[in-house]
Amino acid sequence: MTWGFTVSLDGFITGPDHDMSWMETLPRMDGDVVAKLAEPVGVIISGRRGYDAARAQAAERDELTAEAYGGAWSGTELILTHRPLELADDPQVTALDVDIVEAVGRAQQIADGRDIQIISADIGRQALEHDLIDELQIFSAPVFLGDGTRAFAVPGGRVVRWELVERIPGAEAALGRVYRPLRG
Repeated sequence: MTWGFTVSLDGFITGPDHDMSWMETLPRMDGDVVAKLAEPVGVIISGRRGYDAARAQAAERDELTAEAYGGAWSGTELILTHRPLELADDPQVTALDVDIVEAVGRAQQIADGRDIQIISADIGRQALEHDLIDELQIFSAPVFLGDGTRAFAVPGGRVVRWELVERIPGAEAALGRVYRPLRG
């Protein structure tokens, strides 16, 4: 399972109120690179706050920030929420009120051998706590946001060591990197 995100230089993946408009000013990756990154992903696991923010900001967002992989991805999106019935009218997503371990189990069944991608800081942190993350796909944005959603926030701190395994070809401007957790 992969946890993927773009992070500002000061460690945020969104601005205040889950604002993603800052990403619209970043250099674009080539469409072939985005398609190559999207192709193996069968299931995306997202959080409710990000889902709600995306819907609320839909009119202001461009295709880069409105849809996974800028619209180059198709598959099943699982939204983890304690109020799944509120999302019953959105056929684009499957809302679940389960813990991360059960969500990953369901995602594996749905993905049918394809990759599972987490695009939520909180859900990524939870998956990391259960040693469910196999890979970190990270892009760096040359911007300071000053506030927002931290990529990784644990009260009291926690050290997680990562090993660089790949520089993502075609994502050099965004410092695209793939890391694996150092276990043991």
